Amino acid sequence: MNHFNASRQPMQAQRPNTAPGSAEARKLAEGLMDTMSALLGLIERETELVRAGKVREAMTLKSKKQELSRNYVGAVSQLKASQAQLAKSAPELLSTLHRHHDAFRAMLQVNLTVLATAHAVSESVVRGVNAEIQKRNVPNTYTAAGRRAAPGPRHITPLAVSRSL
Repeated sequence: MNHFNASRQPMQAQRPNTAPGSAEARKLAEGLMDTMSALLGLIERETELVRAGKVREAMTLKSKKQELSRNYVGAVSQLKASQAQLAKSAPELLSTLHRHHDAFRAMLQVNLTVLATAHAVSESVVRGVNAEIQKRNVPNTYTAAGRRAAPGPRHITPLAVSRSL
């Protein structure tokens, strides 16, 4: 049995190291921070535009935002593979990366809140317009009991909305 273990040890030593080195891990972390910074700047710009009601202009940022998001996801997956190496070789960089990511996440939450608010407002506007249109199309009639009659399906007019700006 000792002979079996002795023969396995050289095999393990010859196995190629798949984990990136310290310099590669540092490069990945710095690349991720650069990507997060670029994406954060774009998200802040989008948030400002949506808050100002410039939705059409904010929509022009979509392709760049998708590209940066893909880069971010790729960088995160690469960094996860080398996290242990980075923790050993550059723990201060890893803690900086965590702080940067926390700020990034907070700004994403603000952006999502602004987008959700804009969505809710636009939905409310469309529902209000629809309610006004339906009021105009429904005849004002009363039942024998003196109550207002509910409109039938033939009196309800569909509302068509173009989703393109």
